[in-house]
Amino acid sequence: MAPVSRTAQFAKVHKVLKKYYKPVAPPADRPVLEHLLFACCLEDARYDAAEEAFAGLVHTFFDWNEVRVTSISELSEAMAALPDPRAAANRLKRVLHGVFEELYSFDLEDKRKKNLGPTVKWLERIDGTTRFSVAYVVQAALAGHAIPVDAGTLAALGVVGLLSDADVEAGEVPGLERAVTKSRGVEFASLLHQLGADFAANPFAPQLREILLAIDPDAAGRFPQRRLPRPAQPAAAPQAAAKTPDARAAPPPPAAPGRKKKAPAAGGEPHAAEPKKPVTPPQVAPPKAAPAGKRSATPAETPPEKHDKPAAAPGGGPAAGPAKPASSTETLAKRKPR
Repeated sequence: MAPVSRTAQFAKVHKVLKKYYKPVAPPADRPVLEHLLFACCLEDARYDAAEEAFAGLVHTFFDWNEVRVTSISELSEAMAALPDPRAAANRLKRVLHGVFEELYSFDLEDKRKKNLGPTVKWLERIDGTTRFSVAYVVQAALAGHAIPVDAGTLAALGVVGLLSDADVEAGEVPGLERAVTKSRGVEFASLLHQLGADFAANPFAPQLREILLAIDPDAAGRFPQRRLPRPAQPAAAPQAAAKTPDARAAPPPPAAPGRKKKAPAAGGEPHAAEPKKPVTPPQVAPPKAAPAGKRSATPAETPPEKHDKPAAAPGGGPAAGPAKPASSTETLAKRKPR
């Protein structure tokens, strides 16, 4: 079977895209500079989002010179409708700086009257321009034949088998302008850009899969995968005991029931076993000394009764023993006067 030509392949793409999208024509009264700035907003974005972002710039700022000196953060807020407003604001600000440094003005209408080749080379030298923005200006403002393609469009064409991986990385579509005539260039470019914008927004959308399969039934094997393959798990780490053969690094044994477990030291190692201290019996405090003239009682002896207390002997010596009771005869004798 003879291989299908590029012209027939892109003709099939055009036919399928017309069933799902409507062509969008660029405004005819838009100046060349505004076409260039709109292309900075349209890259990797849908037409309605790009128009909203461009209108936000026109109504928010006084002129393009004010936009040029405005920070990217403020421009991003005015272009919040885009999927990546910061990247678009960066491209637009750099383009305004490049044009102003080249011409000291923002009027590019004289480029319509010059030859297309030198004008394209001049646009490519401007800082901030891309292949998409240059091709869009050539087609929309300079009446040339160029079909702008961005990253989403390149990825979609790679899925349907019209581009190789090397072509996608290079950002080129070989033979596209020869396969699509100039008379159909504006319509085909707008339909193809809508496909690329949908692919950049959500490559897993069911309607997008339907469109891509209608273009190429064998595209199912080239669809992007939702999940990447899981990386190989590393080998399990050995146990802590195998890493530290030293007995001091091993965890302490569980404490015996009823004993409080000692907390590890600040360095992370358990406390070393301390030698046991000898147990000494509790010392009993000596008895307090009794006051002078009084006898202290000891636990071994019981203090005598009051009437049994021995009388002191003459001269302060101790008594020989307890006094005997006197007899009745002695008592009477003592009472009789001599």
